[in-house]
Amino acid sequence: CAGLMPTVHAETNVPSGSAILVTLDQSVSSKDARTGQKLDGTVVQNVVVNGKTAIPKGAQVHLSVADVQASGRLKTPAKLWLKVDSIEVKGRSYRTSTRWSGQTGENHNKRNVVAIGGGTGAGALIGGLAGGGKGALMGAALGAGAGTAGAAATGKKDVTFPAETKLRFVTTKSIQIR
Repeated sequence: CAGLMPTVHAETNVPSGSAILVTLDQSVSSKDARTGQKLDGTVVQNVVVNGKTAIPKGAQVHLSVADVQASGRLKTPAKLWLKVDSIEVKGRSYRTSTRWSGQTGENHNKRNVVAIGGGTGAGALIGGLAGGGKGALMGAALGAGAGTAGAAATGKKDVTFPAETKLRFVTTKSIQIR
């Protein structure tokens, strides 16, 4: 069975552009995360270079929050982006530079326009049926207010990565593993 175990070779250069798949060890959310906050993760699969395992599955990964923004109610989408700071291989820590991995939530504008506009139309219809032209105007104003309130109440959608979320990072500089 010894042939099935990955062998980490004495010295390997992980080139820029190499993918590293990482599983988060804890959850993180745009609702309360802070830029620079530290997180830990684990390499999901061997990083192989020229047939040699440079970074083995199970290697410890140290990450940080690169960019974060909590969701605003009407117009500000949430965002949560992480980066790899270092990876531990055979007891040694290697500083690592990667592209950010994460997510920016949906822009609320289109959905909010539909919700606000839909409230206006529904209010005008109900007001028109109840009181004619004057009722339609009052109903439209009330409907627009209800639509805006509904958009504000349902608009917050933070980005959350639960523990065990898999994220793909790509190196931006080579890593010399010894």
